[in-house]
Amino acid sequence: MAEYFASRSPEISRREKAHMEAVRALAGECMVLLENNGALPLGAPGGEDIHKLALYGNGARHTVKGGTGSGDVNSRMVVTIEEGLKNAGFTITTERWLDNYDSCYADAQKAYLEQVMEIAEEKKVPPFLVTFEMPFREPQIPAVTPEDVNSSDTDTAIYVIARNSGEGADRKEAEGDYLLSASELAALAALGQAYKKCIVVLNVGGVVDAAPLKEIPGISAVLLAGQSGNIGGDAVADALTGKTIPSGKLTDTWAAKYGDYPSSAGFSGNDGDVDDEYYTEGIYVGYRYFDTFGVKPLYCFGYGLSYTQFSMETLEVAADAHSVRAQVKVTNTGSRFAGREVVQIYVSAPAGGGLEKPLQELRGFGKTSLLEPGESQLLTISFPTASMASYSEARAAWVLEAGTYYIRVGNSSRNTHIAAAVCLDEDAVTVQLKNLFRAEEPLQELSAEGAAAWTYDGEAQEKEAAPKIYLHGADIETETVTYRESEPVWRDKGTVTAWTMDDVRSGKASLEEFTAQLTVRELAEICVGSARGGQGTDTVIGSASALVPGAAGDTTSLLLEDRNVKNMILADGPAGLRLNPHFATTADGRLLVSGDTISGIPMGEDPERTADAVDYYQYCTAIPVATLLAQSWDMELIEKAGRIVGREMEEFHVTLWLAPGMNIHRNPLCGRNFEYYSEDPLLTGMCAAADTKGVQSRPGIGTTIKHFAANSQEDNRMFSNAHISERALREIYLKGFEITVKTSQPMSIMSSYNLLNGTHTANHYDLLTSAARDEWGFAGLVMTDWFTSQDPSFMFGAAVHKYPISSSPLCIKAGNDLQMPGCQKNVDDIVEAVEHPEKAGEEALTLGELQACAARILNVIARSSCYEGSAPYGEQFGELPWIGRCEREEKS
Repeated sequence: MAEYFASRSPEISRREKAHMEAVRALAGECMVLLENNGALPLGAPGGEDIHKLALYGNGARHTVKGGTGSGDVNSRMVVTIEEGLKNAGFTITTERWLDNYDSCYADAQKAYLEQVMEIAEEKKVPPFLVTFEMPFREPQIPAVTPEDVNSSDTDTAIYVIARNSGEGADRKEAEGDYLLSASELAALAALGQAYKKCIVVLNVGGVVDAAPLKEIPGISAVLLAGQSGNIGGDAVADALTGKTIPSGKLTDTWAAKYGDYPSSAGFSGNDGDVDDEYYTEGIYVGYRYFDTFGVKPLYCFGYGLSYTQFSMETLEVAADAHSVRAQVKVTNTGSRFAGREVVQIYVSAPAGGGLEKPLQELRGFGKTSLLEPGESQLLTISFPTASMASYSEARAAWVLEAGTYYIRVGNSSRNTHIAAAVCLDEDAVTVQLKNLFRAEEPLQELSAEGAAAWTYDGEAQEKEAAPKIYLHGADIETETVTYRESEPVWRDKGTVTAWTMDDVRSGKASLEEFTAQLTVRELAEICVGSARGGQGTDTVIGSASALVPGAAGDTTSLLLEDRNVKNMILADGPAGLRLNPHFATTADGRLLVSGDTISGIPMGEDPERTADAVDYYQYCTAIPVATLLAQSWDMELIEKAGRIVGREMEEFHVTLWLAPGMNIHRNPLCGRNFEYYSEDPLLTGMCAAADTKGVQSRPGIGTTIKHFAANSQEDNRMFSNAHISERALREIYLKGFEITVKTSQPMSIMSSYNLLNGTHTANHYDLLTSAARDEWGFAGLVMTDWFTSQDPSFMFGAAVHKYPISSSPLCIKAGNDLQMPGCQKNVDDIVEAVEHPEKAGEEALTLGELQACAARILNVIARSSCYEGSAPYGEQFGELPWIGRCEREEKS
């Protein structure tokens, strides 16, 4: 009889209540105050006593808690912004307008679902798959009429702009998506004239065109509330009223217009080509481009206001061959409100040594505690001297070029001052590697030669006056990486005993001895997820777990009875666990009602309910989306969010969380940007490491950092070829993954769907093995994204693509250990490639390559929560240091 781990009680649990309250407390700190002329916080001490609010906008009642697809969370409830404001004691006076929009919304949703069903029937695919490539778009809002305003009985209006997106489709530079719609602009113009205070709340997961908000007269404040999980309405109300102090800072550059982004013309389908994506901007992504080329943003990277003001004084900068340290005193200079400030340290590297450099790059940061008016705090922020290096393709090395490195300290990329000059007398190689990512064809990358970089009054004088710190290149150590050449074959020594996982865990047998006893087919079964069938036609996509309904899949239980190799359960993320909130079984454990949906559409047909049915419940907490968490710039806060997820993984017996997502925000139109952190690799890596440390603080469970790598678009995501230079890859798109591996050792990495310079990432040996394992020391397992190595025609219908699907045997050769969700053909192809290499051609496998993949999976299983007494996974690696540190002294 199957054992299910869900609760049998439909009542809200203590854990749910505690986690929602924890999320409510942390979400407000992640929100970014973009504009404020004194309208916020509402009902401030000494200000007007506001009891009534006029509430408008598509996100007021239809608040987006997080994006769609596998990144969704089936939580018990969603607190809308309207409900949150009512819970805070406000009376909403525009319910007639909100009811009118509800009617429009219901009509639009009905028409959408009918269209989805028609397309699904035409393409002969499951209806919910249609929603991936054709997500629901909110309808146009009704006009704000004089009658709405006159009957609202208040001088304060809040307008909530909501946007949604998800996997499978990129956003568009279109009205109602990246652009504000004509109806939204008209409504905002009317509200700006009609109300004394007009506050805009952005319930969005990514960048939108906010330029009109600065131009419309009468807009008093703009709060980037983001998508803050299922308790989001309460969290927004807390931030608007000052119960929680918003202290977020942007993790992306918000451009004055979309065309200012250097990737805009060729991104995804903008140029009509979704097969090949040319990263011609090279290293100039986000603020690196805007600052180096002197393009003025609407809101710069790192920007965010507060309800108070701060001063920042750099007391000392010190540096040696190992680290750079800055001591900064932050003071709350306001008189009314408490607040927290983020100290950001950027470095301007010398550009005359042969390598172009961005004007400045983030190298360290830290956030104060909550400071009351007049309070000060001393922060000491440090980062490795080697982190200032650039990658030289000519030398196949990370190089600190000789010259002056200016240390800039401030609270955003456009508000810093030079605090010191670190002078290096000669080039220093920090890491000697080999080039791994040869481009198929030369890229005509953007060059900053002749560009007029951003500057400010007094910068030249600051450079002259900056204290100088002298370093010798000869004192900086060089690390040289050794790359493996082949995987050895492990032979059974003729031991009579059939080893079990218990023997491995007790030390009676080594993992090598255990693996050597397994047959080729057993090894192949271990390397393929538990779903079976021809090409997955009998598998529920993204919901293939046998024991935790709604989880994305399991590893095989084939060796359970004779070898006690238990199966791991993998569940989607990254804003919490995506499990079925309710399911039912027969008395003997046969699953009846799965209850799994995406976009309101069932993911499969359920058997009929029986008289002896047993009901189970798996309500999970939706935490803020990754972008919102990153806006906190607070690694302790993000680690706390990770612990919330880890606790729920324990409760429902989930071993691996398929998160965090950490691809770079190369372009604001990527459909999954809400699942990722930032345009900056340092901030991305630090956030993912904090998330991982939080999850992996629980015994035997872990994260799966994804999508590795260069997963920057969703249109044609399984067959898109990303053309990127080696330097851009290493400095921008891989650096965050490297930081996360080195500082938190995630249990798993998930390869991406796309090709990288002509090779599927799932089949890319140099990416998965040479870089992740040999260069960074990754010790966990690598898995594919779902259906990467299977024919996807059963999902999306027959189609002709420029590039083929990835190869199952080549996954093994590359070191992609686990293929998910798995099908019988994966197993058969792997076995054939080992047993008949003469027929397999380039897909031929050695026994050693297959053993190595299986052993890595078995090693993770052995250390996982599948067995009692497991320890937190990270403990086996000892203390893993942060790439940078922030030490806070006591407040004064």
